[in-house]
Amino acid sequence: MISQKTSNLSTYFLLLSILFFSSSATEFNAKKEKQTLTGKVIGIVDGDTYDLLTPDKETLRIRTAAIDAPERGMPFYNVSKQYLAKLCFGKMVSLKIDARDRYDRIVAFTYLPDNAEVSIEMLKAGMAWHFKKYNTDKDLAQLEIEARNARKGLWVDKDPMEPWRNRKLHRSGISTRDSFDIQPGHN
Repeated sequence: MISQKTSNLSTYFLLLSILFFSSSATEFNAKKEKQTLTGKVIGIVDGDTYDLLTPDKETLRIRTAAIDAPERGMPFYNVSKQYLAKLCFGKMVSLKIDARDRYDRIVAFTYLPDNAEVSIEMLKAGMAWHFKKYNTDKDLAQLEIEARNARKGLWVDKDPMEPWRNRKLHRSGISTRDSFDIQPGHN
């Protein structure tokens, strides 16, 4: 009698597990499908953030995945921002959504009409740092090293301050205004 109840209970849990995992797989695939998005870039905020207009006429703030570009007031802020604009402003792009950040921006890899990816292009041009805190891709890290060795973009400065360090100093109440020797064409 106990053996029969144990067998029925085992069968019940087996069926319950199958149902749970099959519904979880379906939910995962549905979520995965929702992790792509298309739209037109309608505004450039800085070298790693832009506004996207979706086909539903919704404006979304997009944070480019895997990179961190100079902050306002830092050398190469404007150059980096202009380079991002040259890459994607006014273009239809496809996004592979990676996450949402603490400011509720969508963090995504951005693919241009020619299938070039924006983070890769920004790193190759020396317009941003590989944001290793949030991305461990060795190929992206290598692109930063290559741009640095070639002294491209912001790497013409011998020791540029990382944006995350600049933000940390600001949060601590420390001004970085006098930390930069901004040369013409570097702002």
